[in-house]
Amino acid sequence: MKNFKFAALALALAAIGSANAAVITFQTGTSTAGIQSTAQAYADIVNAAVSAPGAHSLVLSSYDNVSNNGIFHAGTSNIAFKSTIDFGLTSAGTYSFRAGVDFGNGGAVFLDGQVVDIKKNDMWWGGSYSNSSQFFQVSGAALSAGNHTLTIYGLEGCCDGNQQVQFAKAGDAYQSFSVNTLAPVPEPETYAMLLGGLAMLGVVARRRRA
Repeated sequence: MKNFKFAALALALAAIGSANAAVITFQTGTSTAGIQSTAQAYADIVNAAVSAPGAHSLVLSSYDNVSNNGIFHAGTSNIAFKSTIDFGLTSAGTYSFRAGVDFGNGGAVFLDGQVVDIKKNDMWWGGSYSNSSQFFQVSGAALSAGNHTLTIYGLEGCCDGNQQVQFAKAGDAYQSFSVNTLAPVPEPETYAMLLGGLAMLGVVARRRRA
């Protein structure tokens, strides 16, 4: 009976926990590739690098002042970066995004699988959004209610400076993505899992009373 109760509680908590925060996945690998001609070329090279042996991956609590060396205590040169941010909106709205990066060989940004920005120059954010050539910008994206994915690819030859990714709803100020922002909207199967777990807990309670 005790094991049954724990299983029911775990099922309910898993359903709740899967929807309480934006998911920020930060990945790095090794690449000596230079500036690419297309956004898809950046994606292909970086995806290969972060899938290779020795690559690093971590789910972050906040995307603010992040670097390869700072997170993974790894190298500061010939780095391929991939950042995937899964977030959700409870209602449709207009949003803007910006990413301050250190990509010496440029990079590209995809929103829900579509290219929304590409830079083919030496990008060094350095904490300032005054020079538009040094950061990615996606302005006035009309997004529907539901879940969305922002993906950033980049190539860095040296130095590994800090990075930051932010969002702003129309009329609001920018803020950095974190586990406390724009939580993904639970999918129908998540609700089913939650209801199933709660139903199992109800069975346990009734048996204890009997």
